[in-house]
Amino acid sequence: MEYIIIIISAIFVNNILLSQFLGCCPFLGVSNKLSTAVGMSGAVCFVITLSTLVTYLLQYYVLVPLHIEFMQTVAFILVIAALVQMVEIVLKKVSPSLYQALGIFLPLITTNCAVLGVALIVVTKEFTFGGEPHMLNLAESIVYAFATSVGFGVAMILFAGLREQLALNKVPKAFQGTPIALITASILALAFMGFSGLV
Repeated sequence: MEYIIIIISAIFVNNILLSQFLGCCPFLGVSNKLSTAVGMSGAVCFVITLSTLVTYLLQYYVLVPLHIEFMQTVAFILVIAALVQMVEIVLKKVSPSLYQALGIFLPLITTNCAVLGVALIVVTKEFTFGGEPHMLNLAESIVYAFATSVGFGVAMILFAGLREQLALNKVPKAFQGTPIALITASILALAFMGFSGLV
C-alpha cells in the first residue's frame, strides 16, 4: 500500500514540476514539440531513477559512515554529471535525431534542479505513512524517484501537447510566445491541484 501512495503522490499530488517547481528550464524550453518533450522525459526519467539509486547508496554507505555528509551536494552533482554524460553518449549512438532535437537541453539535465532535488529529497525528507514519520528505504526511494520522473514526463508531455495546439490558434500578439506558455502552465498546475485530496 505504501508503494501505491508513493506513486500516486509523486505523479499527481506533489508533481515535481507543477507543485514543487523543480525542473522548469526544460519544461519551458523543450516543450515546443511533443516528440522532443517525450525524448527529454525519457532521458530525465532514466537519469533521475539511476542517480537516486547511486546517490542513496553513496549517502548511506560512504558519506554517513565516514561522517562527511557535508560533501553530499558536491558528490551528488558529480554522480549526476557522470550519468548525463553516459545518456548523452548512448543517445548520440542510438538516436542521433533525438540527440540533435534535444540540443543544449541534454547537457542541462546535469544542472536540472529536479534531478538533484529528487536525490536530496530521498535522503533528507521524512515521509508520513499512517501518521508516522518514515525515511524511505532503497526500494521505496527507487519507486519514489521513478514515479517522480514519470510525473515530470506526464506534465511535460501534456504541456507540449497544449503548446502544439496553441501554435495552431490565433493568440493575441501581447500573449504570443512565453506569456501564453506561462499562463498555460499555470492552468495546468491548477488542474493538478485537483488531485490533492487523493492521498
